[in-house]
Amino acid sequence: MATFEKPSVRTANPNFSSGPCAKRPGWTPAALSDAPLGRSHRAPIGKAKLQASIDLTREILQVPADYRIGIVPASDTGAVEMAMWSLLGARGVDMVAWESFGETWVTDVQKQLKLSDARIIKAPYGELPDLNGIDFDRDVVFTWNGTTSGVRVPNGDFIPADRQGLTICDATSAAFAQRLDWPKLDVITFSWQKVLGGEAAHGMLILSPRAVERLESYAPAWPMPKIFRLTNNGKLIEGIFVGDTINTPSMLCNEDYLDALHWAKSIGSLDGLMARADANLKAIADWAERTDWVDFLARDPATRSNTSVCLRIVDPAVKALSEEKQAAFAKKVAALLEKEGVAYDIDSYRDAPSGLRIWCGATVETSDVKALTSWLDWAFAVAKAEI
Repeated sequence: MATFEKPSVRTANPNFSSGPCAKRPGWTPAALSDAPLGRSHRAPIGKAKLQASIDLTREILQVPADYRIGIVPASDTGAVEMAMWSLLGARGVDMVAWESFGETWVTDVQKQLKLSDARIIKAPYGELPDLNGIDFDRDVVFTWNGTTSGVRVPNGDFIPADRQGLTICDATSAAFAQRLDWPKLDVITFSWQKVLGGEAAHGMLILSPRAVERLESYAPAWPMPKIFRLTNNGKLIEGIFVGDTINTPSMLCNEDYLDALHWAKSIGSLDGLMARADANLKAIADWAERTDWVDFLARDPATRSNTSVCLRIVDPAVKALSEEKQAAFAKKVAALLEKEGVAYDIDSYRDAPSGLRIWCGATVETSDVKALTSWLDWAFAVAKAEI
């Protein structure tokens, strides 16, 4: 095998996973020392900690005062499912999908809820569907940022202010890195383990007044599991949105989320978080511009994610291989970097086209992204020499 000189600068933090994502710079377990372990989450100290997470979330994300914020079970997936099972069925729904998680919500509507009036609006990986084809007199379910495709909506301009239906937005890899257009969104979900690098298993559910009105005026035809119930006798369970959670949350995980929120506030809140993610995307884009073997999966620069950056290998010798061998080549590149300890978990999502996926959210340092690009060139050269 030919030998290639390894880059002289290593990444200080090799964690580029798209979930769970890298911890904030400087994080140590000592950040969790104030967690009220062994205490009830319903005790005053527990409820105060949970309320603090809700309050800081509102402040940093600039959530309108009349939107409710709740901590719910089962990560972003649980929050999305809770919204769909509780709200859909009152009118027709447009399901908008261009990557794996959007496809999951389509499957749930078609095969689990079995809604008879559901339109599916899709696009292949790397593209957005025709957003002008969405009917906002119907309910609409969509992802703001496609975690497995690296394609995001550029803004909320495609959503009319005078819509009749509800917009249900899976924003898990967009929240804290992209500016969400709150007046255009009725349900927003995300999880702690994405942009802020928190721990898994907890989701956030944010409801507009229009969503609350739907909850209190419409009862779905299907049975509702306990962990999905947002109303009692036709009224919103307000306690969910002041820290009185549906099930038992981890106070250790909540403490970790609080730590990340305080860090976010210390670097300029949403503006500071977005600036860090944008700088990381720019580092990848500058490298890709001068590198002939790689390109973005997202074809339109305006739709490229600044968190889950998905890349495809476009070198002619690699493209000449079978799809199976192209996938093996990309995995070889990722494996070489993992073996060197400079990048972990950067192969593409299992259902996505073969390639690489590099998390560039706000907890990742731009210096590490820049160092990684040299290692990517090294790993590509080594893998190509073995074709």
